[in-house]
Amino acid sequence: MTIASRLFALARAAIFALDPETGHRLAINSLKNMPFSSSASAKSQSGALAIRVAGLDFPNPVGVAAGFDKDAEVPDALLKLGFGFTEAGSITPRPQAGNPKPRLFRLTEDRAVINRMGFNNSGAQSALERFAARQGRPGVVGINIGANKDSEDRTADYAEMARLMTPYASYLAVNVSSPNTPGLRALQDEAALAGLIDEVIEARGQAGVASLPPIFLKVAPDLEQVDIDAISRIAIDKKLGALIVSNTTVSRPDLKSRHAKETGGLSGEPLRAMALERVRDFRKATGGELPLVGVGGIATADHAWDRIRAGASLVQLYSAMVYHGPGLGSQIVSGLERLMKRDGFSSIAEAVGTE
Repeated sequence: MTIASRLFALARAAIFALDPETGHRLAINSLKNMPFSSSASAKSQSGALAIRVAGLDFPNPVGVAAGFDKDAEVPDALLKLGFGFTEAGSITPRPQAGNPKPRLFRLTEDRAVINRMGFNNSGAQSALERFAARQGRPGVVGINIGANKDSEDRTADYAEMARLMTPYASYLAVNVSSPNTPGLRALQDEAALAGLIDEVIEARGQAGVASLPPIFLKVAPDLEQVDIDAISRIAIDKKLGALIVSNTTVSRPDLKSRHAKETGGLSGEPLRAMALERVRDFRKATGGELPLVGVGGIATADHAWDRIRAGASLVQLYSAMVYHGPGLGSQIVSGLERLMKRDGFSSIAEAVGTE
């Protein structure tokens, strides 16, 4: 168990006595102030776990999903914990408060979370100041971009965010799959999505930088096969860097918690089987031509290994850290190395899609 995991285990009861949003704020503040040894980041540098995706070199395939570090306050702290990459956001052009509270719920009996946060963040200008302050530091830091809820032209919002964030992003993640902004998922429709991606690509080219970050697209798990096929065609045609599969679900499997009927996106253990199937679906639909990032319900090295064997080149965590703390990433990295050796692979890249 890592030092971060041990500290979280000691503090968990106190954190869970707080409402979830206050507990999350405490976690961010703790990461801001936590001392790190130089060995914390070195553990993520194993050559066998390194993988190249969309032209980017990841020291290991385990990352932090968007939503944990909404305002890009602790990307370097997360990297020092041993994560191979992190994704800040979602960030919108203008600050917005998000949906009314309470809007974040722990479903402890289900090892799950329901959120209806609504892209609460401090806006692009605030984030730009933090990104400018860390410019030149090592590590893969993606930026997840979104649209303001009251925007009259959401496509224009995504284009503006692409232009602003391109100089600072290892990759741009286009989030059109949050269930908590009314109408946002309609942008996954074939015609709307193709037009939006064209605008984002054009805006990225207007940012005035020589090296352009790849564009990742984050999709919902609640998709029919026809949607999966259409999104895959567009992603390949537009030469996107990867698909992030998937966001939270609006479905409600059999849940035990008293919060089961809360509206919003469900994540954590109940999403795991669905998210794994979506990776398989997108792997088949893309013919393996496009890298996939597996997200949803990953809480152990075995879960991550299943996602990689199903076709994901990278994986991301968020909800599992609510229950196991931010040291979970390093534990999964160590477990993946063991599983890779057990199954006779010399690198993570060799294992992708081999189930």
